[in-house]
Amino acid sequence: MTPGPPPAAGGADAHWLLRTVELSRSCPPSATAFSVGCAVVAGDGTVLGEGYSRRDDPRDHAEEAALRGTDPGDPRLRGATLYSSLEPCSSRASRPTACSALILTTPIPRVVFAWREPALFVDCDGAERLRAAGRTVVERPDLAQGVREVNAHLLG
Repeated sequence: MTPGPPPAAGGADAHWLLRTVELSRSCPPSATAFSVGCAVVAGDGTVLGEGYSRRDDPRDHAEEAALRGTDPGDPRLRGATLYSSLEPCSSRASRPTACSALILTTPIPRVVFAWREPALFVDCDGAERLRAAGRTVVERPDLAQGVREVNAHLLG
């Protein structure tokens, strides 16, 4: 993939969040889980990993699929931003480690998401957990409409 804009507030964040919405459209449908896209982007705009929910396994979350595609020893992670269309989860039934906890095993300092997870399946506080651990967390509700559209089948 061709590098995109270096992560930064404003237009660059919007560019990458729109990419996560595009990725989420590839999710196999589910009546019991959100469709989410994720991209890990280095400080120079190089994509280090991308993923979407249920990409490789029916239990995959987008963040874990994207992180699985990154080299954990890549020094560029120290200046990277993880973009997710939905707030990284703080608990889950299908796997022992929530996405917010997976992110905290990396040196990624910044997380940007478009839509705060509705309390449909769990009461999520992933953003708060990431902030409490010293990560910069940016919520862009102005870009949440596309995420809601992809997940409209869950919202009734």
